[in-house]
Amino acid sequence: MEYVSTKLTWEKVDDLKMETCYIAPDYASEVKIFQLPWTPAPVEEQPSEEEIARKAERKQRQVQRLRGWLKPEAKRTSRITELENEIRGLDFLVKQLQHVPENDVPAFLRDTGYASKQEIESNLLHVPDKMLTSEKLFLNVLKDKKRQLFLKSTAEARQQAKQRKLEEDFMMGWSGRVEGIVLGFFLVNILVISVAGADDIQSLKIWPMPESVSCGQGTLYLDIQGFELKTEGSSYVDASGILVEGFSRLLDVIKGVHVIQSKVISGFSPSLVIKGIRVVILSPSDELQHGVDESYKLSVPMQGSPIYAYIEAQTVYGALHGFETFSQLCSYSFETRLIEVHQAPWTIADKPRFPYRGLLIDTSRHFLPVPIIKKIIDSMAYAKLNVLHWHIVDTQSFPLEIPSYPMLWKGAYSSSERYTFDEAAEIVSYAKRRGINVLAEIDVPGHAESWGIGYASLWPSRTCRQPLDISNNFTFQVIDGILSDFSKVFHYKFVHLGGDEVDTSCWRFTPRVALWLLQQGMSESQAYEYFVLKAQQIALSHGYEIINWEETFNNFGSKLNPKTVVHNWLGGGVAQKVVAAGLRCIVSNQDKWYLDHLDATWQGFYSNEPLTNITIPAQQALVLGGEVCMWGEHIDGSDIEQTIWPRAAAAAERLWTPYEKLAKNPQEVAARLAHFRCLLNQRGVAAAPLAGLGRVAPYGPGSCYQQ
Repeated sequence: MEYVSTKLTWEKVDDLKMETCYIAPDYASEVKIFQLPWTPAPVEEQPSEEEIARKAERKQRQVQRLRGWLKPEAKRTSRITELENEIRGLDFLVKQLQHVPENDVPAFLRDTGYASKQEIESNLLHVPDKMLTSEKLFLNVLKDKKRQLFLKSTAEARQQAKQRKLEEDFMMGWSGRVEGIVLGFFLVNILVISVAGADDIQSLKIWPMPESVSCGQGTLYLDIQGFELKTEGSSYVDASGILVEGFSRLLDVIKGVHVIQSKVISGFSPSLVIKGIRVVILSPSDELQHGVDESYKLSVPMQGSPIYAYIEAQTVYGALHGFETFSQLCSYSFETRLIEVHQAPWTIADKPRFPYRGLLIDTSRHFLPVPIIKKIIDSMAYAKLNVLHWHIVDTQSFPLEIPSYPMLWKGAYSSSERYTFDEAAEIVSYAKRRGINVLAEIDVPGHAESWGIGYASLWPSRTCRQPLDISNNFTFQVIDGILSDFSKVFHYKFVHLGGDEVDTSCWRFTPRVALWLLQQGMSESQAYEYFVLKAQQIALSHGYEIINWEETFNNFGSKLNPKTVVHNWLGGGVAQKVVAAGLRCIVSNQDKWYLDHLDATWQGFYSNEPLTNITIPAQQALVLGGEVCMWGEHIDGSDIEQTIWPRAAAAAERLWTPYEKLAKNPQEVAARLAHFRCLLNQRGVAAAPLAGLGRVAPYGPGSCYQQ
């Protein structure tokens, strides 16, 4: 049986995108191409020292020539990518504007950096197609020269192999230590492997963008019926079932509603089929808390017997993020009727930029049924948000059962619009199994009128119902009872005590309370401070650290407990002052990250930077992250999803992805965000179109990916 054995020398060239696999790691290898069936090659004689020296000299000359061509190509490739991204973003914006009513255009363009449609079209003229064409022609010339250089070194092998019948499932033998290089099926007579470089990152369909990504151009297929989870070597025993449940959800979202032709997969070579995922978790603990390690590494090789994707994570919650990323690599093919993974092999290393990536929901202004809350939690996991801020009660209603004070939920809108204590525990458990903490909030002393429906003595008077009665010790007993009950269910290290928008005039106009203030020698502002600090002490006694809205810092920041986290919402510049004072901060400035502001566009959500004007590393570390807020005055179960998404996803990437990998112009990510929005729709999440303002309906017929 004939065989061809061609020794090719491999040399590493750093940071350059290659389209043919003649550059590899720091070692040499031998490539053998066999006709099927094949027999092993006879043992070759060891080359002499002179022959080794000649080959080394020849290799060095080839490498120098390659580097000479590669340097200008890498520069040109980067420039082409920049131009294409700019054109793609501008084209997408123009298509969006076609559906935006004339009156809405100024608000829609506010965060794009453009003043009018004419300015956008003018910018398009600055990067005409002929410029791209000339760039690509130059690049093709370089590629041709590189290809000629490579083919010259393999001319003898090609001559011997050209008469062979090629097989789709091409059997290839490798010797040496080349690990992780892709094997697939090829319709060529020499080995060719394509690798995507950094210039292709924005064309990927992953959201949020991982810290580090490399990929190829191969295609693999999932054996979805036999797809299995393997955990050998993991320190995590999964006694609570978090990992197994996460794997089951992974299969559900990958498969979706499609009918998979399981019999078809049996006709594919095992070298093209992913049989499952191996997960190695280094920590045995499944405790979910602020600052838990959420990092993971994901690889999808093109080589293996059989092939398994691989996830390594410090904790089970990092592994769940790895599952989500893997799910976004998978797509259903209507040609093969199978789940496919394109651009293999994949190597991804990832971790969040900020430890706090939150979404607020408001169940006081409108009651949200438990299934709606669970669906929101599911969608948060898709975008790698990790804190559900549950603004449970407010002026309008008190829907939560408090066992210590069972009359409080008389403040609910109706007897059916309530959450039992067990339902609250179920929401917390449901969120934990998806890697999401639940931050509970009671907003005191203001925003608390509903408390007095069950206990009228909490009001200063029947006609003046908030803030809570500071003169009555029963008020603080109730707060203590609530936080005591909270500690049995809400295990996140933080509790939110509100403290915003406190109008103290009610204390002044209620004679009994005004007399108490006089006796205590307190002004209204001092009373406000007294109430907030006393509530903080109660929370600390139950093991919580405290989050307060920014008014508390603005009024008496130096008096706040050092364990306080200040929640910025009124505007910019506050976070800078908070961290300079040595306190921690969460950013939710309303002009950019309030979802109920329908004129706040996704571009503004993407561009809002929590570390603006904070340059000292020690102070940057005090910014825990950020949160988008879905206040409920005009939101209920009928429209909450499309009001949250996709704008919350834009903020999610800002909070997850390393700063240097974020797009400087949001339009560069418009197509990728549109793809994620469509993915949410496919998973049953009613995410609104990108085009237009928040919660907008489609302006007309068209593809999901163009809206």
